[in-house]
Amino acid sequence: MQQLVALIREQIKQVEMVILFGSYAKNSYVDYDQRIEFGTPTYYMSDYDIAIVTRKPIGAVEYSLYEKIKDRFFENKNRPFHTHPQFVNYGIDDFNHALSKAHYFETEIKRDGIILFDSGAYKLARRKKLNFKEIKERAQKYYDDKFGRAKQFLKGVTFYCEDGDYNMASFHLHQSAENFLRTIPITFILYGHKSHDLSELMNAAKKHTPEIFKAFPRDTPEEKQLFDLLQRAYIESRYNPDFEITKADIDALLPKIELLRDVVEQVCNERLAYYDSRIEK
Repeated sequence: MQQLVALIREQIKQVEMVILFGSYAKNSYVDYDQRIEFGTPTYYMSDYDIAIVTRKPIGAVEYSLYEKIKDRFFENKNRPFHTHPQFVNYGIDDFNHALSKAHYFETEIKRDGIILFDSGAYKLARRKKLNFKEIKERAQKYYDDKFGRAKQFLKGVTFYCEDGDYNMASFHLHQSAENFLRTIPITFILYGHKSHDLSELMNAAKKHTPEIFKAFPRDTPEEKQLFDLLQRAYIESRYNPDFEITKADIDALLPKIELLRDVVEQVCNERLAYYDSRIEK
């Protein structure tokens, strides 16, 4: 963990605090769990969840800096089977504002988090009692927006397939998958992830439900190829004239997105029901 903190401070300017939160902070992490899913072996590992509090938000270069840190961290390590770090960033003023308003995710970070580095220049605001009525209202609004948008993109797939435009159909498939995956963390912790990378979004969602991997197992070359095609579709379907995707590819991907939709709908509605149960009557 000291190596990770050193890399964060080396790559990112004006780091004021580095906070470990999530399963490793609560000592509820899964080091390695292998099981059989649909006849094939799969594995699950918890991530290091790291909040990086800076003087000002990092901004547009955020994800490129994270990749540099990860690349350095995984030097001389077996990347697939070593614990992965996942980062969130806040400017100190934004983080303290969220604490003062009893925002769910940030309150949990302060409540359960372990401070790995503290410059000493700033103090964190006091936590306030969580208001589950407000949390439910916000989560419901976020869920309706993201889940509804994902379903609209899914409708677009049929339209473009009937029109014979498989490239645009693949873009809509990607956007549908992206928005379904984004729905999970924004419903569970009221925090949205900005990445368009489906692997990143799946890693963010798996903390709340490993069920998403039923939609996208990557245990065979064919499954990996389909997932890679869907990943590439976000950029290449619109900007690469040599990008090729067939109706057969679309037909193979579509039921995966539909299964993802069903998983997201189920787990998010269970989470919304949990908020309801916590509202003081």
